Amino acid sequence: MDLKEIRKIVELMNEHELSYFHLEEEGVNLKLKKGADIVQVAQAAMPAAPAAAPAPAAGDAPAATPEAAGNEIPAPMVGTFYSAPSPDSPAFVSVGDTVSVGQTLCIIEAMKVMNEIKAETAGTITAIVAQDGEPVQFGDALFRVQ
Repeated sequence: MDLKEIRKIVELMNEHELSYFHLEEEGVNLKLKKGADIVQVAQAAMPAAPAAAPAPAAGDAPAATPEAAGNEIPAPMVGTFYSAPSPDSPAFVSVGDTVSVGQTLCIIEAMKVMNEIKAETAGTITAIVAQDGEPVQFGDALFRVQ
């Protein structure tokens, strides 16, 4: 990857107002992140998003309790959330599973690249917040771990 390609990625980040970009290819691992203030704003807005999600599913009251328990695992990038490596495969993790540091939790597809998201802390999955096949934004809660 040369400097022209990196500059083009930075231009695209600015154009689409992205604060984080991660590209992992053979021999290349590029992470770009803009401003700590943006991250703090995204994290402050996150509690409002999970509270709004249960409202449409008012009949699904038990789901609201697990979401309140545990620490959030946020999306490190913008993309499409996938809970399994392929549609016919089982999910990487389920509610109640114990995960260890470095264990693959899900995949986020960004720009036709499948990025494995790994656990940065060990614990038990108390909730899967993101929906399979749905888009996620940087900082959106993917899982809750206790």
